[in-house]
Amino acid sequence: MAAEIVNPRSESGTEGAPEEPFDPAFALHRGGKMAIQATVPVRNKDDLSLAYTPGVAKVCTAIAEQPELVHDYTWKSQVVAVVTDGTAVLGLGDIGPEASLPVMEGKAILFKQFGGVDAVPIALATTDTDEIVDTVVRLAPSFGGVNLEDISAPRCFEIERKLQERLDIPVFHDDQHGTAIVTLAALRNAAKLTGRTLGDLRAVISGAGAAGVAIAKFLLSAGIGDVCVADRKGVVSSDREDLTDVKREIAGLTNKAGLAGSLETALAGADVFIGVSGGTVPEAAVASMAKDAFVFAMANPNPEVHPDVAHKYAAVVATGRSDYPNQINNVLAFPGIFAGALQVRASRITEGMKIAAADAIAGVVGDALAADCVIPSPFDDRVAPAVAAAVAAAARAEGVARR
Repeated sequence: MAAEIVNPRSESGTEGAPEEPFDPAFALHRGGKMAIQATVPVRNKDDLSLAYTPGVAKVCTAIAEQPELVHDYTWKSQVVAVVTDGTAVLGLGDIGPEASLPVMEGKAILFKQFGGVDAVPIALATTDTDEIVDTVVRLAPSFGGVNLEDISAPRCFEIERKLQERLDIPVFHDDQHGTAIVTLAALRNAAKLTGRTLGDLRAVISGAGAAGVAIAKFLLSAGIGDVCVADRKGVVSSDREDLTDVKREIAGLTNKAGLAGSLETALAGADVFIGVSGGTVPEAAVASMAKDAFVFAMANPNPEVHPDVAHKYAAVVATGRSDYPNQINNVLAFPGIFAGALQVRASRITEGMKIAAADAIAGVVGDALAADCVIPSPFDDRVAPAVAAAVAAAARAEGVARR
């Protein structure tokens, strides 16, 4: 698959379409951002007879007799399905499958550019959990992995779980785990910079959706001292009667300090703020955090705490934006994770593989570690190979690698 930054294709078929505003984003997206490219030539009848009939029949017959050969004689082990229903697209929300396609194409070209992994955007015209699961299961023979993308919570948790149960290929909801992995990498380096360990930290997460829940669980598995999660109504605690099943589970896992009340109350004395919700955190609440605190305000385009405010009080500041240092960007994780998983033909992505990815990302920073560099740039070409190698090694160690 070829990822094309400038699309030279003709503009045929656009006659009568509404006039587009003069905007470079529209110019880049015209005709789409990607195309399929053959890896073998078809120049004459001999090439044709090998690439298609009759030569292809020999390969089909061999695969029918030995199904595992599909990995050697097709692109299956090198391609990922990027699947969405368009219900939680970036900061745009429920915009539907057609409108989600530019984002899914973007995801696919990031897979290719940063991880060398081919990916196919698949936008589904259903939001029913079981229909999505059944559809992906039926498509799975064509793919080596499934990247779930921009599916709203809480359905995303059930969809991922059911697909993991039914498929023997990696299924990864990037909005959950990609964000969690990069957050952990940045947090490890921030703690190292300030002479602490993960176990010394108490974190407060603003947002109890896909990313917030996944970050909380992942930080706990990595050994953080304590973490509590807050939604629009305040701290997610077991004494609340309005919790969904997912929030009830997270309430039981988090908040060893027994905090209750508002996000602002929880931030008093906290070491870490992690924002994945939008909204605005009052400056007074940021000021109440512990000395040498970390503020990771990742909402786009407007962080929950503006960096200028965060820098007044925090030792390390990170955002989700590319125009500030320490960008928490999922592209640091998912291309290398899938590259490593596909390399060893992993049957799934384990917690250990995710921890290995986070450690690899953190390790790339090395001697460059500083308050404005706790996470590498998405354009650091060392990241994806380091992540892929770490994930492949972890898959072998955990017994989920098949080669």
